[in-house]
Amino acid sequence: MLFVVDQRQFGVVYALGQIKEVITEPGLNFKLPPPFQNVSYIDKRLLTLDSTDAEPMLTAEKQRVVIDWYVRWRISEPSEYIRNVGLDENAGSVQLNRVVRNAFQEEINKRTVKELLSLKREDLMADVKREVLESVRGAKPWGVDVVDVRITRVDYVEAITESVYRRMEAERKRVANELRSTGAAEGEKIRADADRQREITIANAYRDAQKVKGEGDAEAARIYAEAFGKDPQFAQFYRSLDAYKASFSKKSDLMVLDPASSEFFKTFRGAAPVQPAVRK
Repeated sequence: MLFVVDQRQFGVVYALGQIKEVITEPGLNFKLPPPFQNVSYIDKRLLTLDSTDAEPMLTAEKQRVVIDWYVRWRISEPSEYIRNVGLDENAGSVQLNRVVRNAFQEEINKRTVKELLSLKREDLMADVKREVLESVRGAKPWGVDVVDVRITRVDYVEAITESVYRRMEAERKRVANELRSTGAAEGEKIRADADRQREITIANAYRDAQKVKGEGDAEAARIYAEAFGKDPQFAQFYRSLDAYKASFSKKSDLMVLDPASSEFFKTFRGAAPVQPAVRK
């Protein structure tokens, strides 16, 4: 005959199958013993209903999309809820799921995919909530309050998604191949220009080197000529020494010649002594 109503629940007292009293406040209560009176409990907390089916919906441009959504709702009038919906929360979830899905289908039929993915999604959820509230507050009120309606995901059906991914992959490959081709062409152009610059640089360097070498040879010839002109005998002696030095650079060098008849050893044989040049 005693029963306790939790603060999270409504207590519904039945008398011979009819609702006699709804207890909304927590605490200890009294009733007649069964079968005269019975008590059942209904959750008064905020409940969450998540979408369960993945049936596609058609947009305004006839695109098939799948959406995930959830609804936050609570039982506000237990008597109306029991009379028009059911005896527990599951009955309300089943019927509310149908109403919310129909509202989403009706609103999505009016909108394009771009609108579903843009800021207009908020308008969609507000319109769905309005339609759901109109349904649950109609001629036979459900005794429930819908607090919020939210979309968590909008996506194409699997077949379309796979096709979209393939198109995206093909497009990325096309762009990548185009970039590779452009890069290869630019690389060949840079290499060709570098080879041309190298050849030009080498040719200019060789030209300058030959020019310097020619100027050096000319200067050397001038100096030799000037030296020979001042003292030909000393110049001949000096060049003979250079020839000996080049011929006998190693101890193992050997030459088979007749010193008496060879002009090469004329300086060794003591030819005319070298006379110093007379300065004037």
